[in-house]
Amino acid sequence: MVDIATRVYNHKWKIDPIVRSLIDTDFYKLLMCQTVFGNGPDTQVTFSLINRTKSLRLAELIDEGELREQLDHIRSLSLSRGESTWLRGNTFYGKRQMFRPDFMEWFENLRLPPYHLEKRDGQYELTFEGSWPEVMLWEIPALAVLMELRGRAVLERMGRFELEVLYARAMTKLWEKVEHLRTLPDVKIADFGTRRRHSFLWQDWCVQAMLEGLGPNFIGTSNCLIAMRREVEAIGTNAHELPMVYSALAENDEELAAAPFKVLQDWQEEHEGNLLIILPDTYGTQEFLDRAPDWLSRWTGIRIDSGDPVGNGEAAIAWWKAKGEDPRDKLMIFSDGLDVAEIQRLHAHFAGRVRVSFGWGTLLTNDFRGLVKDDGLSPFSLVCKAVSANGHPTVKLSDNPNKAMGPADEVARYKRVFGVGEQKARKVLV
Repeated sequence: MVDIATRVYNHKWKIDPIVRSLIDTDFYKLLMCQTVFGNGPDTQVTFSLINRTKSLRLAELIDEGELREQLDHIRSLSLSRGESTWLRGNTFYGKRQMFRPDFMEWFENLRLPPYHLEKRDGQYELTFEGSWPEVMLWEIPALAVLMELRGRAVLERMGRFELEVLYARAMTKLWEKVEHLRTLPDVKIADFGTRRRHSFLWQDWCVQAMLEGLGPNFIGTSNCLIAMRREVEAIGTNAHELPMVYSALAENDEELAAAPFKVLQDWQEEHEGNLLIILPDTYGTQEFLDRAPDWLSRWTGIRIDSGDPVGNGEAAIAWWKAKGEDPRDKLMIFSDGLDVAEIQRLHAHFAGRVRVSFGWGTLLTNDFRGLVKDDGLSPFSLVCKAVSANGHPTVKLSDNPNKAMGPADEVARYKRVFGVGEQKARKVLV
């Protein structure tokens, strides 16, 4: 097992680059990328970094030269032969050859496109522009770089023994969480923590701890590189990016209203089985369910990612029942701001009524709260989102207005089209 404290103390970034591979990313990005490659390869998009934690002035903590060095390193990466063989030949979700030969040939020749970086008001403005399949693959590595560089800025001020104690405490903290979780009967948990992890080495350690502590109740990781190296399942389906871009490309209100379902039609043509998971909250969960076509009720399950998890879970159960489906046969995945207490609460509430799974993110792979002075390693809310498509702004309403994004006039239009009324704001944890 890697001695993380020693690696941090003796840090040489060429030995420990923040992003080690093009598959040091979330599995859902590759699944979505293949769908985009087949359905919208010429769409021009812009992705932008958004720091929701305004009080954390990243440009005053992170050296611009070091940031550029890490981003330039990512642009030098390409798939290795072993990585390509794993993607081409492995079985994912029970399906062999998940990735088509034409997509793999494109991916094997890919280098990520240029980035644009500048400072403004104590923050970094980091944007990526170009064809959708290429630009979308910047999201996860860009987030990982900013998160880890912020951590390194704190860690470089610490001595050898201080680092040893820090990581010992962090390991103990995580193991205590694992001990609580393994008391839950039949709990199913996956690692969703790549995008806001403390570091690659720490995420890899967390996955190993979950493997040993939870056994078969740990069902896999979203990180493709770790999944390959640790021989665990790669977990993921789709994200808000697809309906946001499809909606931005709509030419009128009628097309806009249909866009979230057009996304899922395209997805269904490409995938089957456990990959058929609905993510309904981009423009309001209840509003989505009220308008959803009957064929969606036959999908495997739903992911609850914003708003009130109990309320939205109950809405999904009621919707399945109204469509003649048995909720006990369905899968409900929770993935928003999870930690042990919330996992326990949701597991108890829905036990026996629906199959429940948890995608545990930042507070699995980056919970150093209370371990250093002034909470300098506490996680913060950083996202990298598609902000335009073919020159049109994207919009996300969410079930939590604190996660909404887009120009005010377009937000108002989307609320009208999708019938979204007053929403209750919830604190964005991570």
